Amino acid sequence: MSHFESRREAIIDLIRSFVEIETPSGDPARIGLLAELLARLFREIGARVEIVTTEGGPSVRATIGESDKGETLLIVGHCDTVWPAGTLARKPFRLEDGRLYKPGVFDMKSGIALVIEALKALERLGRRPARPVEMFFSCDEEQGSHSTREIIEEMAKRARAALVLEPPLPGGVVKTARKGIGQFQITARGRAAHAGVAPEKGISAVEELAHQVIKLHGLNDHSRGISVNIGVISGGTMSNVVAAEAKGQIDVRFWTKEDEQQIVSALRSLKPALKGAEIEVIGKVNRPPLERSEAIGALYEHARGLAREIGFELGEGRTGGGSDGNFIAALGTPVLDGLGPDGDGAHAEYEHVLVDNLAPRAALIARLIETL
Repeated sequence: MSHFESRREAIIDLIRSFVEIETPSGDPARIGLLAELLARLFREIGARVEIVTTEGGPSVRATIGESDKGETLLIVGHCDTVWPAGTLARKPFRLEDGRLYKPGVFDMKSGIALVIEALKALERLGRRPARPVEMFFSCDEEQGSHSTREIIEEMAKRARAALVLEPPLPGGVVKTARKGIGQFQITARGRAAHAGVAPEKGISAVEELAHQVIKLHGLNDHSRGISVNIGVISGGTMSNVVAAEAKGQIDVRFWTKEDEQQIVSALRSLKPALKGAEIEVIGKVNRPPLERSEAIGALYEHARGLAREIGFELGEGRTGGGSDGNFIAALGTPVLDGLGPDGDGAHAEYEHVLVDNLAPRAALIARLIETL
């Protein structure tokens, strides 16, 4: 703790260097600037580094130790943010009342800064990890990790455990469970007709979609954590035309694999309500659920014990949002998620981290790397 407290200003400066590089998802050139900076910093602490370019952009893969020798410790995060280019001019970095404000600071560039500081400290203390440490910082997590999922899963298969640097729940609570996420589209097709001259000859796709929306919302079961939301609808061409086609975008979330199977089956078995209408459902589950297994529970208890040594109590919780930890846990690798510093406002205007939490969080990450 004393070491990381003495590094407070350096840690703040490092975080600032990250957040002042804007990295909106889908902007490979900007993400590449951060990737190059991370590559240089990881090389300075003795890591072998590769910038991996996929359809989503450049990601950073760094390794300390020989990754082909036994099980590894996997550490993951992401470079991209939800904030568009130009946000920096409107919301510059600032330190106020013990909080660091800047879009991307909480989700999740501060977490990347802390793992670099933790590895520097271990090197300085001569406590280089005996187990190989593999790290991956993806370019497209905020968009679903479509181009990097296979890389993460390949790395997860040889990992003894995984640490995810996403922001924690309020109070610094780590995440030991996350909901699975599915993205689907429902399309209703009918028959166009003149709404004034011959409405009886038409079959309204908008009306059919309305029936389906009611059915879909009826699948919600909040007591079990199942949510089905039709967040965007579109259809028709003009108000005086019976709509021939209408579409709805569906977000589904669930805690367990069993609930996933049930909800996907219900979506696939939807039937038209209007005679002559047709419906089609496409899409898939993008992130499997991160279910709290016995191994994840043991990993949490290990971290909790380390936190007590450092001098604070580490809580655990669960969240409806997903992360790359979902992919890792689905392969059976124990995951501890939400290891970034405490703060608030992910994806919100007031996004910030608490300066006083930087040192204890860095100490926890360092001890986790050292002991795992």
